[in-house]
Amino acid sequence: MGESGIALMALACLSTIIPVYNEERMLGAILKRVLAQTFIAEVVVVDDGSTDGTWGVMQEWAGRDARVRLARHERNCGKGAALRTGFALATAPVLVVQDGDLEYDPSDLGPMLELILTGKADVVYGSRYADGRRAVGPFWHTLGNKLLTLFSNLCTNLWLTDEATCYKMFRRELLGRLELREEGFGFCPEFTAKVSRLGVRVMEVPISYHGRGRSEGKKIRLRHGLEAIWCLLKYSRWQEGTKWGDGQGRTDGTDKQR
Repeated sequence: MGESGIALMALACLSTIIPVYNEERMLGAILKRVLAQTFIAEVVVVDDGSTDGTWGVMQEWAGRDARVRLARHERNCGKGAALRTGFALATAPVLVVQDGDLEYDPSDLGPMLELILTGKADVVYGSRYADGRRAVGPFWHTLGNKLLTLFSNLCTNLWLTDEATCYKMFRRELLGRLELREEGFGFCPEFTAKVSRLGVRVMEVPISYHGRGRSEGKKIRLRHGLEAIWCLLKYSRWQEGTKWGDGQGRTDGTDKQR
């Protein structure tokens, strides 16, 4: 990171959106890590109808740090719905999605943010597999992610290595053009498909990842992979009758930060 990048990192310009559902055990630890980053302007935590003590943890942290903002759904509406609630409350010029567990490391957000602040990208994905990285997690989960990413690239003409990553960072001004609709885990493929149609600059940055299993609270299931395939078809340029590579999205592949 150059001197200009270091200076930019000192600016509090990032809104981190954290949708949570029954994350009482992990939430405090991830909030501590996120708030430790100097560029965090605010953390918007959305409780999506939790039935454990998640809301209490959220209130405790809001009392500790003024950057923590809270929202609550009375019932579980899904990750996509929780993210839309958080996006509507966010005020910083750049937004990123953060899960409410410890699978993703907030220290990886700096290199992603630098690409946006220096004008090199409009959307940045944190990739668990870029540069040949091997994510820590179950084999079948990794294989499913790679197959889904391949299908995503076929639908969108992007050149991603990790479509399903939680870490999606983007300029807030893009929200009005995306018109997000999905209520659940379909947010990721919907976001990717719609971003591909905007003609914006998409880049990837390698990140670390430590996956958890079902016994630790992992919520992704096989049906969510099938839902993702349907969403990619539904929201890709093919849905509107436009041709693949017709100029509405990137046609030269996705740049990678090496």
